[in-house]
Amino acid sequence: MANALSEDQLAIVDAVREFSDAELAPFANERDQTKQFPIDALEHAGSLGLGGIYVGEEFGGSTLDRFTAALVFEELAKGDTTIAAYLSIHNMVAWMIDRYGDATQRERWLPGLTSLVDRGSYCLTEPSAGSDAAAITTTARREGDEYVLDGVKQFISGAGVSAVYLVFARTGEQGSRGISAIVVPAGVPGLSFGPEERKMGWRAQPTRQVVLEGVRVPTANRLGDEGAGFSIAMSGLDGGRVNIAACSIGGAQWALDRTLRYVHERETFGRPLAEHQTIGFTLADLATELHAARLLLHDAAQAIDARDPDATMRCAMAKRFATDAAFAVANGALQLHGGYGYLSEYGIERVVRDLRVHQILEGTNEVMRMIIAKRLLSG
Repeated sequence: MANALSEDQLAIVDAVREFSDAELAPFANERDQTKQFPIDALEHAGSLGLGGIYVGEEFGGSTLDRFTAALVFEELAKGDTTIAAYLSIHNMVAWMIDRYGDATQRERWLPGLTSLVDRGSYCLTEPSAGSDAAAITTTARREGDEYVLDGVKQFISGAGVSAVYLVFARTGEQGSRGISAIVVPAGVPGLSFGPEERKMGWRAQPTRQVVLEGVRVPTANRLGDEGAGFSIAMSGLDGGRVNIAACSIGGAQWALDRTLRYVHERETFGRPLAEHQTIGFTLADLATELHAARLLLHDAAQAIDARDPDATMRCAMAKRFATDAAFAVANGALQLHGGYGYLSEYGIERVVRDLRVHQILEGTNEVMRMIIAKRLLSG
């Protein structure tokens, strides 16, 4: 793999690995246990260009392609899967503003987002609208040159600590054509947040409801045309699925690396675990599944970069396979650690908990199968 990368890509991966090893990995367990959101580490990440990975250089972005971005997110996830996944979501918001915003909007919001001095939240999901995103009920009623927003968004990463909330709200008819994308800045009257969710994993990033009660923002805060919000929301999902697949692979690789070290140190029945054939077979299967997942991930990322007509299907394939495989690898790593894998100090159980939600978000893996089947059967 390294032989296929350019010198620039190798330098980027090395820089991200150095950051991840120094500022994420040593503190991942503590942050998980104390639910500490590492603002300082995020701002350092911003200084490395990780707040606008595929944003244009004009506003501090790194302008990376999706393949290189996948390499970045895998390295970040080896340090802390939760923070890597958060950065994926933040980068989706920044990319959408860069891609669909006008010059004024980009100049207003992107410098803070790309530096990670400001953070962005993606507000699509609602209490009764998850996989069926076109069924959202949050409204944005137009009054003169303002929108008045009312509704509740659910499971929002960064809620309460973000500066920018990209809210998808209904401005017109029912269904996908009546949705618009509107930027709501923090601090506006009527914007509030539910209590922090108590989650199985992803504990080092805050997740809350975003509550909008008569929130007024200028119509100039809308990205793109009125009614274009659903297509804007969907346009980010191919990249989001590749990113979450990369985060899954990074977390699972970290768990597998720790396990390879452990089986040489731990002895049973008078010899190291590594000398038991059944252990070797299990490790072989885990490594094979992870390698296959990585190949699918790279294929999907390259499909996005090439604007391949099958990119959406290939991203769905990569997301479905990689998130399932990575969870199985991490769970297998826990099993090989025995009772020690169940202890928080080893970090394996944290990765297992963190990776479980990757099979749900960015479209559940059941929805991924629907996307793949629809493409296959369309002729």
